[in-house]
Amino acid sequence: MVKSLPYHDFLISHLKDPAYAAGYLETHLEDDGEELDPRLIKLALSHVAEALSEQNMTPEEAKLHREKLDELLSQQGSEAIYNLGTWLNALGLKLTVTVAEQPDNNITNTVNSSEIPV
Repeated sequence: MVKSLPYHDFLISHLKDPAYAAGYLETHLEDDGEELDPRLIKLALSHVAEALSEQNMTPEEAKLHREKLDELLSQQGSEAIYNLGTWLNALGLKLTVTVAEQPDNNITNTVNSSEIPV
């Protein structure tokens, strides 16, 4: 009989792919109209750190990096954003900003480039 992997081991093995890890974090950070749960964000970040630190750091550096997460998430304001970017960069990821998708039923103020008066 084929044995299944425990979920945690399965998740960490998939998160070793940086593209998968980025998508995993993106889904935890998306604003889907529900309140974000800081505990889930911390858990997602720690899962990604566990998976990616093996290929980017020594075991000692990885342990310190994961321990730094609590301090990082307790920071306020722009300092927290910059430090999160630095923390992710050490794992081979980067913090980015994209344009939010607009629902089809909203009227937007966008102008088609062919309609711009010269």
